[in-house]
Amino acid sequence: MAEVAIREVRKAYGALDVIHGVDIDIADGEFVVLVGPSGCGKSTLLRMIAGLEGISGGTIAIGGRVVNTLAPSDRDIAMVFQNYALYPHKTVAANMAFALRMRGMARAEIETRVRHAAEILGLVPYLDRYPRALSGGQRQRVAMGRAIVRDPQVFLFDEPLSNLDAKLRVQMRSEIRELQQRLSTTTVYVTHDQIEAMTMADKIVVLQGGRVEQIGSPLELYDRPANAFVAGFIGSPAMNLLPGKVRSGGTGPAVEVEGAVVPATAAGAIADGREVLLGIRPEHLRLAEQGLPAEVAVIEPTGAEIHVVARVGGQEIVAVFRERHVLKAGQAIHLAPDPAQLHIFDQRSGLRLG
Repeated sequence: MAEVAIREVRKAYGALDVIHGVDIDIADGEFVVLVGPSGCGKSTLLRMIAGLEGISGGTIAIGGRVVNTLAPSDRDIAMVFQNYALYPHKTVAANMAFALRMRGMARAEIETRVRHAAEILGLVPYLDRYPRALSGGQRQRVAMGRAIVRDPQVFLFDEPLSNLDAKLRVQMRSEIRELQQRLSTTTVYVTHDQIEAMTMADKIVVLQGGRVEQIGSPLELYDRPANAFVAGFIGSPAMNLLPGKVRSGGTGPAVEVEGAVVPATAAGAIADGREVLLGIRPEHLRLAEQGLPAEVAVIEPTGAEIHVVARVGGQEIVAVFRERHVLKAGQAIHLAPDPAQLHIFDQRSGLRLG
């Protein structure tokens, strides 16, 4: 079994605390993505699992064994870095075999493992080449192959796609996910790109300021964000968050925003007059005769959709339409949210209210 248990883990550099008592359970064979803005502590946490950073408090267990004091080589993990970390003077085969040779493994076993990994990753034609003769995607496959040959309990990926162009990132994230499903190896993957997190993960851990904001499946985080930070971070384009007040009278629960009363099913159990943030996903807005008064600022056709940036009061929001609306900058419109798809957060704490 290769479950990973992180219990009350803390990290401090002198008087500066950067990880504040993190608890995460990762099941055997699960693909878990640590995501968050730059400086949130996700890479530090990954390096603590790997043994590349010391732990100031708490415990990390891999396969039921506490590894706090074990060297990285004794943790039965394999790590894939952002910059590939390939030896430029060694061939693809030699790069993939290096760690096995350092272990003193028999040559025949090394060749079998390298060949098997190369077949999985489509690297057989490149085994005799040097890294300088490979594309960025091929180098990343070599780095993954070097991890596969070790047959570890856990794969650790530290932003492995950030150096690739946009098209190759899309291709490689599919390949990494397919590889993990084929091997069924427990995987912890760090990225700042929430689209990578949404498309690859079984479970996402959202971090901010060294603390866990929410843990759940991609759709759980998208459909039921625990707070305004997660709501604004998960989703592309991001959720619109507008300040307003709950209005429980009239025809039903609603939120008043910029003088417009927006029906909101989720406001039903919230006290009248409470100051809230109204969360609206861009795809849950439509053009209407009544709704939020807005002024078109920017129109961004993407092909399948049209993204419209509009100003509501002093704040910009984004609406996504699949219809081919003809709009122009400066045009006055009304945007009506879907009452059943709205999210409500406390304006001060940011916590979800409904």
